Amino acid sequence: MLSDPARPLDGLLVISIEQAVAAPLCTVRLADAGARVIKIERLEGETARHYDSTVEGMSAYFVWLNRGKESAALDLKSEADLELLYRMVAKADVLVQNLAPGAIDRLGLSKEMIAARFPRLIAVSIVGYGQDTPYAAMRAYDLLVQAESGLCAVTGTLDTPSKVGVSAADIATGMNAHAAILEALIAREKTGRGRAMEISMFDGMADWMAVPLLHYEHAGRETGRHGLAHASIYPYRPYTCRSGGAVVISIQQNSEWKRFCTAVLQRQDLLADERFTTNASRVANREALDLEIDPVFAAMDRDEAIARLDQAQIAWGRLTEIRDLPRHKALRRIEVDLPDGKRIAVPKPAGRASPGAVSSVPALGADTHRLRTEFAG
Repeated sequence: MLSDPARPLDGLLVISIEQAVAAPLCTVRLADAGARVIKIERLEGETARHYDSTVEGMSAYFVWLNRGKESAALDLKSEADLELLYRMVAKADVLVQNLAPGAIDRLGLSKEMIAARFPRLIAVSIVGYGQDTPYAAMRAYDLLVQAESGLCAVTGTLDTPSKVGVSAADIATGMNAHAAILEALIAREKTGRGRAMEISMFDGMADWMAVPLLHYEHAGRETGRHGLAHASIYPYRPYTCRSGGAVVISIQQNSEWKRFCTAVLQRQDLLADERFTTNASRVANREALDLEIDPVFAAMDRDEAIARLDQAQIAWGRLTEIRDLPRHKALRRIEVDLPDGKRIAVPKPAGRASPGAVSSVPALGADTHRLRTEFAG
């Protein structure tokens, strides 16, 4: 029986040669679940340590993704430090890395070597593109992969392709790697063997692009950019109220459309309009439909619009500004200690119970000396 159900990965040792977002996101989830995560950094510190100094002198990215880890600052071009890494890996359950293509092989930790020397190890290589594709050697950063995958082509306004406003490709990749590791751990319990896995950023984004891809391949239809409106469900967009605030509504079923026309718009005549009888017809006639909907919302304060939407059991949401998010009633937090002893709050990861102990963000190389002793040859 687990001594602490909130820490199901207690006793798991993870070595991560990681930087930026994708791999650190994967391993912070493992650390949150109780795994011991040893983060291998360059002597000058990994990339994300230096993005900014927003949070009490530390990078917001680094603070977000590195709580609960140990930091070892190593020179992996040094024979002694490379041998130390090998000794760590020999005792590890999981190895995660997102170095440049080919770098892990040059460190002597190729898939073949790992299978021969560490058969129980679960080894995860996060790459930009599948290593069996012509893009194998391409460097890959979040925006580049968003652009290459077509995500930017379906994001933005009619005139302006846009990236998603957060690191969508990195975040998807980190979560894919996390899920793959948990699956591999379950498989190892059954077989006694680990496995080497490749998690591609492009694969993650291509999977997200499945609906636009299928629409194009099977219907010859290119998904357009519609700003804050949905490309293939309508009406599913914000409408501006008299007070100036906007409310986003979502109509996904014809039963909702009937309630929306009757109780919110108070326009039962629209139910008989053939241009709007099905979702497909509403999508095809979205501009004409907006001419009917816009004036109704423009004549109401947002509170009145929300009251009508609630009465009709129509899903809605507000357009939250960043300045409003810290006070959002649904925002839940966990506390994190910084190396200087100060404590901050970050969003609580979905599905994670608030930890009993506060996690700490490591200073660069804070654990190097102790780890050299622990893993001495």
